[in-house]
Amino acid sequence: MAKQLVLNSIITQVMKISPINIIIRVTPDGWDIPDFEAGQFAVLYLPGSAPRCENAKPQEQEIDPAKMIRRAYSIASSSKNKEYIEFYITLVHNGELTPRIFALQPGDKIGMTSKFTGMFTMDKAPHDANLILIATGTGVAPYISMLRSSALENPNRKIAVLHGAYNSWDLGYSSELSLLQSISPNFTYIPTITDTKDEIIPWGGEVGFVQDIWKYKKLDEKWNQKLTAENTHVFLCGNPYMIDETISMLEDEGFVEHKAKVVGQIHAEKW
Repeated sequence: MAKQLVLNSIITQVMKISPINIIIRVTPDGWDIPDFEAGQFAVLYLPGSAPRCENAKPQEQEIDPAKMIRRAYSIASSSKNKEYIEFYITLVHNGELTPRIFALQPGDKIGMTSKFTGMFTMDKAPHDANLILIATGTGVAPYISMLRSSALENPNRKIAVLHGAYNSWDLGYSSELSLLQSISPNFTYIPTITDTKDEIIPWGGEVGFVQDIWKYKKLDEKWNQKLTAENTHVFLCGNPYMIDETISMLEDEGFVEHKAKVVGQIHAEKW
């Protein structure tokens, strides 16, 4: 008989980033956070009977109230933090799990698997290679974990986070990343948005798709260095279109996608 899942964790904090984005902190209830590597993910779950948030849309099909709905989410908290696990989550209005997560408040129960996994980790890149971390939306989460854990401890490499979103208010962790840029000489943060017409304060940053930052060699100019497969590893997380287009550009420049039996400089986490 399959082991029955129980809601073994507690929501300890909910931070609203925008109408469709939240950061939550989840604390195990009666068990310890396992060792994990920055860039890995955990599985969250709730029963079909859990209420959905007010602005959710009708589900495409009826869900069994007793069924546990499970989804994997990248961890944003440091691998050194054993108090809670942090997640950056976007609302899928007609989805099965995220509308239920968005209905939770601090003190509510949620399920979290006690084993964290995933291969999207920094150990795939040489210690002295530049790291270019490219993300759309909540794909920035594993990079936050990397930066909070140990990525900035190595003074021999340059690191950049290139983060794309539709509007500026959907650029989660922008304040933290801007602060890191101001205090870390080897770290660069470049956010970009695709729509400026609704910005309350005029947007003075990059406009366009996040992959265009690489396409137009803006980091090469900023760092006064030609980024090549010999000195740089690129991580990609988020929208599959962004990932596919960026991989194509990189392969044209001699980069190779890292796979189980192929050592390469492109590391992709597709949703």
